[in-house]
Amino acid sequence: MALLAVFDTQVLSIFKRKKEMGTLMALGMTKTNVVGLITLEGCITGLLGFVAGSIYGIPLLTYLANNGIELPRMVQQSQFALGLIFYPKYGIGLYFLTAIILFISVIIVSYLPARKITKLNPNDALKGKMK
Repeated sequence: MALLAVFDTQVLSIFKRKKEMGTLMALGMTKTNVVGLITLEGCITGLLGFVAGSIYGIPLLTYLANNGIELPRMVQQSQFALGLIFYPKYGIGLYFLTAIILFISVIIVSYLPARKITKLNPNDALKGKMK
């Protein structure tokens, strides 16, 4: 869901700022640089989302690891040998792996809509037209 939000934000940003991008290209910025700029913007959005999620998520995960997740009492009546409380184990490696997967995914999802800029003609962009 977060990747879809980043993708939609990038598409909207490109659509709303096509005159700005045309101006940048008319002033001499290459299409590759503009694509890099838009991709970097998406990466910063992903980084801020990761920080906000960590501020909320790390205390929650710590609480669940210490207090456990209580299952309903009817689980006792099932024929499975389950305890009533699960204690999840989170390691620092899981956090780093999640962060790496997140950043790679955000880079890809930010780059995809930015590719459309390579087909943009600076003159048309300055007029507000986009193919």
